[in-house]
Amino acid sequence: MTGVADAVAQYLDHVRAERGLAANTVAAYRRDLARYTGFLADRGVTDLDDVTPVDVTEFVRHLSATQARSSVARQVVSVRTLHRFAAAEGLAPGNPAVDVSPPKLTQRLPKALTVDEVTRMLDAPDRDDVVGLRDAALLELLYGTGARVSEVCGLDVDEVSAALADRDAGLLLRGKGGKERMVPLGSYAATAVEAYLVRARPALAAAAARHDPALLLNQRGRRLSRQSAWAVLQQAARSAGLTVEVSPHSLRHSFATHLLDGGADLRAVQELLGHASVATTQIYTLVTIEHLREVHAAAHPRAR
Repeated sequence: MTGVADAVAQYLDHVRAERGLAANTVAAYRRDLARYTGFLADRGVTDLDDVTPVDVTEFVRHLSATQARSSVARQVVSVRTLHRFAAAEGLAPGNPAVDVSPPKLTQRLPKALTVDEVTRMLDAPDRDDVVGLRDAALLELLYGTGARVSEVCGLDVDEVSAALADRDAGLLLRGKGGKERMVPLGSYAATAVEAYLVRARPALAAAAARHDPALLLNQRGRRLSRQSAWAVLQQAARSAGLTVEVSPHSLRHSFATHLLDGGADLRAVQELLGHASVATTQIYTLVTIEHLREVHAAAHPRAR
């Protein structure tokens, strides 16, 4: 017989060494399976052969009583993959978790701003100020390209200069997993970036002892962090008088929603956002349908 703890150790070695999962992912599996091992031990189950579907189901119920669905779903996946591995490696005669499914997650629609709200945010930074010029460049790039905050913060001057020199070539963005994509650089974003490069970046760069290739710099002359960019978004929203919640992805969500509202093809939006699957992009169609419902209800005499 193989002990549950031994099986967990072998599984973690497997995902780390053979599947090459990131350290944070392995650490998450370790936490999830430590909780599972402890739960089984409290039920007097320490050997893998003794684990039953009832044990796994009771573990899910135990989690569901105190944790959010998303957290429970992640831990159920950890348990299912452990038992699948154990069965495949001959550590156990079967998989007691094969019929146990994670709880269904409610689909959260992305929160898009209206065109007016976006415009007010983009107009919020003081473009006569060094930091304001940088903030304007950040916001215009986020909304103009649909980039993630991390992608814009990761841009270097040379990359953006190449896009400014040949606008038809587009701007190179590096997304999740190092996946690259080219996106158009619109005139508003290009104008804001050019103004920042000429009138603001040299002053920010002078604060650092060493040259930093980053496009967007903080007041110490170093690359602007995602956290600082998030603070810029929050400040712009406050200055614009927005009462809606603004997240790090707000301008990205608005970019996608406004494109689809304007008649853009879903596949094109998928490419612009850098989604691996069109299914991820399709959530935005739900947003636009909801918008159409609101327009219909407000404008049509027989909508109610």
